[in-house]
Amino acid sequence: MNGNSKKRTLLRNARALLGDALAFDGQPRDVLIEGDRIAAIEAAGTLGTADRVIDLRDHLLVPGLVNGHQHSHEHFQRGRTENLPLELWMHLVRTCTPVKLTPRQVYLRTMIGAIESLRTGCTTLVDDTALGAAIDRERIDAALQAYDDAGIRALVGFAMMDKPIVDNFPFVEKHVPAALAAELRAASRPAPEAQLALVRDLARERHPQSNRVGVLVSASAPQRCTEPFLQAVRGLADDLALPVITHVQETRLQVVTGQLFYGCPMVEYLDRIGFLKPATSLIHAVWLNPREIDALARTGATAQHNPWSNLLLGSGVQPVRELLDAGVNVSLGSDGSCSTVTVNMLNVLGSAAAVSKLRGDEHTRWLSAHEALHAGTLAGGRALSFGDQLGSLRVGAIADLVAYRTDTVTFTPFNDPVRQLVYAERGAGLGLSMVAGEVAIEGGKLTRIDEAALLREIERDFAELGPLYAAAEAEMGPVLAAVENIHREGLATPVAPDTYAARLA
Repeated sequence: MNGNSKKRTLLRNARALLGDALAFDGQPRDVLIEGDRIAAIEAAGTLGTADRVIDLRDHLLVPGLVNGHQHSHEHFQRGRTENLPLELWMHLVRTCTPVKLTPRQVYLRTMIGAIESLRTGCTTLVDDTALGAAIDRERIDAALQAYDDAGIRALVGFAMMDKPIVDNFPFVEKHVPAALAAELRAASRPAPEAQLALVRDLARERHPQSNRVGVLVSASAPQRCTEPFLQAVRGLADDLALPVITHVQETRLQVVTGQLFYGCPMVEYLDRIGFLKPATSLIHAVWLNPREIDALARTGATAQHNPWSNLLLGSGVQPVRELLDAGVNVSLGSDGSCSTVTVNMLNVLGSAAAVSKLRGDEHTRWLSAHEALHAGTLAGGRALSFGDQLGSLRVGAIADLVAYRTDTVTFTPFNDPVRQLVYAERGAGLGLSMVAGEVAIEGGKLTRIDEAALLREIERDFAELGPLYAAAEAEMGPVLAAVENIHREGLATPVAPDTYAARLA
């Protein structure tokens, strides 16, 4: 990993959640950081001097959160939609007439997610961004520069696909007028070979194992890709030793789609074609059957839980306990802020633990706050090929750490730090953020960028962009009407009875 190997930072007097078990004994500790690694953890007052000393008295020191899924292309659209299922909502994000942004505006848009992530305890994020009608390296570089400047760890993917969006739905011939379908299929999109070449080219300089801001491989979703393209994506990831992400069975309609397209649900299809492997994250994975859970366990793939997004889009509740019982790695993600309004990973932790309590009456199987925090730290690192080196406060691990003030109402009285962090803290008490051994937030202030100036600039620019987004959304009426009919036919189409019910009747 990158880092200043000789720089030593001493974090003093912190109470901490230690090791892979996130253990807490209440005793203050000193934590020595050398370069980008944790070099020592000892009782407070026993470690010597360093190049820099930061006193964390009245702070809880924890591993930085790992957000396995957000979409920077949505940050200018936060708060613009509500009460739409995924299949309708997605057409207000990717409108037929795109809103064209300058490279500076892409930088600013990306910075929104970086700032909110850092401010709410996230030190690693996966940005699954859309390429749009064409590959534009200047704008891609602007997004990468935003993450470089903010100081966060980021892995950027490009939601690759080789099929028109309209053809990822069933019942198209029945519900989409022929002229409209032809128009949608004719829309410009990057060539499959160019998408793969983009990732290969960027990986030469930005491999995530050696760069704080790197790339990974993203197949948007199985139904948006032909089988040969999925195989090419898989081969690219294997060749470059990069993590893979793909949206899978987020909604009930996608289970129906799998049945009609492949003769089986999509996770079974991916298993059949050899796509499932370690460091492969199935984003959402809400609607699953026992065979699919077994396939995830057997192949070492990760099921990523996006509870807040799934709630706001009405997608359902993932069978997390069944996945954990089978030995599947379960990580967490926020999803994009057009559907979620926020990428706050503390909110994701709390909703993950809380929503599990809707799945059945056996309270001993509900997800605990401790399990949610594990999913949002160590399990997130494992999903991204970092093994046990990311998401743990122990000697030798990567120094991605955050500290929350405990002299606040959130932690008063101080009963259980994990429960109070997961269910109550939402970022107001965050005092320190460190990524790869470098301080990104100290004393509650971002250290590398002028946050206030950036936010003012965003507001000024959006005064002109807002009406353009509104006009683009208004044009989508005919598409929404057609997809509404597809959505309703999907609801009326039975799915296999062994599929875990993900929604309340």
